[in-house]
Amino acid sequence: MTTYTTKTWIITGASKGLGRALAESALAAGDDVVAAVRNPDSVADLATKYADTCLVARFDARDTHAAAGLVSATVNRFGRLDVLVNNAGRAVVGAIEEVSEAQLRDLMDLHLFGPAALVRAALPVMRGQGSGTIVQMSSQGGRVAFHGVSAYCASKFALEGWSESLAAEVAPFGVRVMIVEPSRFRTSFNAELEFSETSDSYRDTLAALRADMAGADGAQEGDPMRAADIIVRVSHSDDVPLRLPLGQEAVQRLSGAYRRGLDEVERWAETARSADFNDAVPSVRPV
Repeated sequence: MTTYTTKTWIITGASKGLGRALAESALAAGDDVVAAVRNPDSVADLATKYADTCLVARFDARDTHAAAGLVSATVNRFGRLDVLVNNAGRAVVGAIEEVSEAQLRDLMDLHLFGPAALVRAALPVMRGQGSGTIVQMSSQGGRVAFHGVSAYCASKFALEGWSESLAAEVAPFGVRVMIVEPSRFRTSFNAELEFSETSDSYRDTLAALRADMAGADGAQEGDPMRAADIIVRVSHSDDVPLRLPLGQEAVQRLSGAYRRGLDEVERWAETARSADFNDAVPSVRPV
């Protein structure tokens, strides 16, 4: 069931791509939106077109100290916070030996520590309301690791594990968590990739991947506005999945990964069970 009562959103990285599409879709649906962006000029047109329902906030998603201020500005303007979308993101392409510690840490700040701080700031408001939806924009790479993008996958895997724990903790308060796992969508994501310096060791083994990542811009299968409309519609509904793959490729890859994982668990199940004490009492845990 979908209920179109007005909701108030915070959307990080709303200047372009899926974040921009989400802001446009939510505003068109009559919702209030706080567009959290590093450059307010990038969404000045939305602020003009939706003067009463769009608040533009200067915000760097990696700045954990700014999270509380963003939530306060939202509540001060609109009185509540219903949907938080942690969307800001980017990727580094390169072999594990090529990607520096600084690059890895930067993606962890952007995809894990920044979103975590914003969620912590938002939860007291949502718990007080007895409702709210946290949308974590992950990737099919948050469930299936691809060679050549280890830093990106690691940060999205971390976000997903953190978010799954979050979902269990906040459900009793009426707060939902939805992890969105898109495949390739026609945004500027591929045009803005950061490529590590290529080493002789991996020049040939990653050549095809580098070319594919660099050449995908403008040819991605996914439509950002269709994806945004789906996320807005689901966020308004009574039925919110923990994980929402978006795009045919995401469905295909994730389905295959789940099947392979289950097959492997079953293949090694007897060996795995043999690691327990013979007289151990079966575990009963609240999970």
